[in-house]
Amino acid sequence: MKIILLQDEKKLGKKGDVIEASDGFARNYILPKKIGIEATPKNMNELKLQKASQDKRAQEQLEAARALAAQLEDKQIVVKIKGGEGGRTFGSVSSKEIATACHEQHGIEVDKKKIQLPESIKSFGSYEVPIKLHPQVTGKLAVKVTEA
Repeated sequence: MKIILLQDEKKLGKKGDVIEASDGFARNYILPKKIGIEATPKNMNELKLQKASQDKRAQEQLEAARALAAQLEDKQIVVKIKGGEGGRTFGSVSSKEIATACHEQHGIEVDKKKIQLPESIKSFGSYEVPIKLHPQVTGKLAVKVTEA
């Protein structure tokens, strides 16, 4: 019996896979636990439409991430922190402060979790900060740290 899996299941496959299962296993385990449904022509057509919709949505998200990356390329964020003698800073610049400054200065929403700082910025100067916008797209944002 052919079955369309509705969820990921160890040893069977991933969600959306069409598998071949014995009749008894399908009737007594897969169908009652709602792990999968029978692969009728109607269900196969619905699966095809769902996959097309997911592919379209994924493509739109990728294009939006690329557009945001291009928009961030030519922007510069200025972050001001207190400083002491000899160019030393009091504190550091974190990803949260960079995200807030980006929203205030340019009106662009960037999630602080997507900003990939290897470590907090602890000195004045200009930095190029990578931002992971999508698994396939990483943008760069210029951050200038100045004394307040």
